[in-house]
Amino acid sequence: MANSTSERIAGIVAANDVVLFMKGIPAAPQCGFSATVVQILSRLEVPFESVDVLADFEIREGIKAFSSWPTIPQLYVKGEFIGGCDIVREMFQAGELSTVLAEKGVAVGAL
Repeated sequence: MANSTSERIAGIVAANDVVLFMKGIPAAPQCGFSATVVQILSRLEVPFESVDVLADFEIREGIKAFSSWPTIPQLYVKGEFIGGCDIVREMFQAGELSTVLAEKGVAVGAL
């Protein structure tokens, strides 16, 4: 991964409390896994920034190296990599995602 790509990703992660690297956009996810994470964040009423990895090949490949995680979507909260779809879904179902968000100072509108 080029240094500039890593720096761009680090900047995006640092500039947003909650950021989702996904395929597509929240209004039109381009894969079911991305749609699932968008639904979870929407249900919790968590404001988040999204990055469409399909629109930028360098970001699409670079985010995998940045997190050492091979799949997309990827969720970050306050600079910390939370996980992909399965982890986010499991955390949501167990009530852990709301706890992590609250501990990091991210307002959750619904539980």
